[in-house]
Amino acid sequence: MTLLTVWSTTDPSTPEIQTRDAETIRGILAGVGARFSRWELKELSENPTQDEVLAAYADEIAAVNAAQGYSLVDVVSIVPEDSDAYRQASETARQKFLSEHRHDDDEDRFFARGSGVFYLNVDGKVHAVFCEEGDLLSVPANTTHWFDMGTTPSYVSVRFFHDDDGWVGNFTGSDVATHFATYDELAQVSA
Repeated sequence: MTLLTVWSTTDPSTPEIQTRDAETIRGILAGVGARFSRWELKELSENPTQDEVLAAYADEIAAVNAAQGYSLVDVVSIVPEDSDAYRQASETARQKFLSEHRHDDDEDRFFARGSGVFYLNVDGKVHAVFCEEGDLLSVPANTTHWFDMGTTPSYVSVRFFHDDDGWVGNFTGSDVATHFATYDELAQVSA
């Protein structure tokens, strides 16, 4: 189940808010300009292709594109495997997204499978949204944030973009992300 944890940026050890209530999560995130909703899950194969995911969620994707004006949609699929190549690639990807950054575009993600944590650093607060399958989160353009997929990433995510450049991060150089609970620590709370 989705988990929202909010800390002061000056006290990463004591959450001010921790909730699993979807309406509370939606309201708190709306207060920082983020959109949160849930989609009904569709049946997917064990290792779904991009085309399969896009076809399964075609109506939902079309509605988001119409409402937000997105022109590019793709799918990121990370499936755990017992190989050195997987471990190296997933750790490289994890480290990239763990660094605080912002985008000139909104960052909309739908989790068709698996989970990940988005951390939004807004107005002296860090909002950690532990997204699970069925969750759609939109991080507003120019919001400083980072993403943690955990030490053993496993997810299928639909990404939305306004232009063909796709994911472009503007890194802040801050080490703020190193001070807050990781995906693996929050996964224990979510269990």
